[in-house]
Amino acid sequence: MGCPTLADLDRWLGALARTPVTARQSERIDRITALEKLKSAAAAAQARETVAFKKSRIADEHAAGVRLINQGRGVAGEIALARRESRYRGSRLVGLADALVSEMPNTMAALTRGDLSEWRATLVARETACLSVEDRREVDLRLAGRLASMSDAHLVAEARRHAYALDPYGFLNRGRRAAADRHVSSRPAPDTMTRVSALLPAAQGVAVIAALGREAERCRAAGDPRSRGQVMADTFVERLTGQTAADQTPVEIQLVMTDRSLFNLDPTPGLLHGYGPVPAPEARALLAGLDTPTKAWIRRLLTDPVTGRLAALDSHRRLFAHTRRRALIIRDQLCRTPWCGAPIRHADHAHHAATGGRTTEANGQGLCEACNYTKEAPGWQSKPDPAGGGGASVTITTPTGHSYTSRPPPLPGSEWSASLLPTEPLTQTPPHDDLTPMNCVA
Repeated sequence: MGCPTLADLDRWLGALARTPVTARQSERIDRITALEKLKSAAAAAQARETVAFKKSRIADEHAAGVRLINQGRGVAGEIALARRESRYRGSRLVGLADALVSEMPNTMAALTRGDLSEWRATLVARETACLSVEDRREVDLRLAGRLASMSDAHLVAEARRHAYALDPYGFLNRGRRAAADRHVSSRPAPDTMTRVSALLPAAQGVAVIAALGREAERCRAAGDPRSRGQVMADTFVERLTGQTAADQTPVEIQLVMTDRSLFNLDPTPGLLHGYGPVPAPEARALLAGLDTPTKAWIRRLLTDPVTGRLAALDSHRRLFAHTRRRALIIRDQLCRTPWCGAPIRHADHAHHAATGGRTTEANGQGLCEACNYTKEAPGWQSKPDPAGGGGASVTITTPTGHSYTSRPPPLPGSEWSASLLPTEPLTQTPPHDDLTPMNCVA
């Protein structure tokens, strides 16, 4: 059987959507197993297509006289868009495909047969990344035949053991280089919470937890009513900020909410920059400082009462600076490239300023650093559409002619956020919900 065509793949997709439901439980389990194998085989086919695409793109750009350093620059971005992933994830997928197709034939064969998931293939590739091509192929050979029966943890342990045996110095040097990747990040968590994490060298990470644990034990022994985890979390905040109490940290809050939510006339959620949507009572509590004795500086942001858009901004300057940049970042919240979701680092002109693009809200978009550099690769185009997507829709076109539309997320007051309102009136007033603008810090 030859390579399936795009029409074949479309037919298979339709067939999967029409899979009949059988009453036999054993057949259901068999189908689940077969579909899992199909996912793995599809991942292997994607890897082969990715490598072939990358080679052909580099060959075309070489023939076109593109500088060597810029050849293939936009490949990861195109793969990311095609797979509905972030630019960072697209780069990882291209690297995985290269490793599987060119250096790990046994792992690739197991993936193709459906004996190994894409994630477990990624684990093998990750743990052997520090090795030479020859040593990597040796580990691939040693693991062949056992890949289908190993768990994630077992697979990682075995790959590491063989990698260390073949090249102990390279393995250790990889660990030392990893310290350069140390960083701190935050992610929104449910119930108006935030998860702060740090990637640290092992000794430092253990020392941090041990220090917080000792302080928790000391406080608990002295009669502190907080749980061990609460004491550790509060100590973490206090020592990082230099405050005497975790809830006394002065902050500047960038909060977007409608006038009706502010006056407690409807429950439309607010938008807390850096976190996301927060319930209207929580937003009003933040404004009034009911949950903390600290002084909170509130930067009030006006939205159109009908469309929910921030006030339009225009400038003759080439750069989005100061207030304009801040408003652009608050409007877009995260990188505007579809499926990226990385923090915004650059305030970008969709239509390049060098070719006449204006510094306006409609022509502006917040991008992460990687996505902004990707759109500068040969063949990439972006075009703003002021009439669509809340006034700032941007269409991205890749060198293959595929187009993807990017729109800013909805803000409080838009039709989308209004659709989230309950159809029945609230029957119970939440705690601390008697706030008026007189209580709020401006």
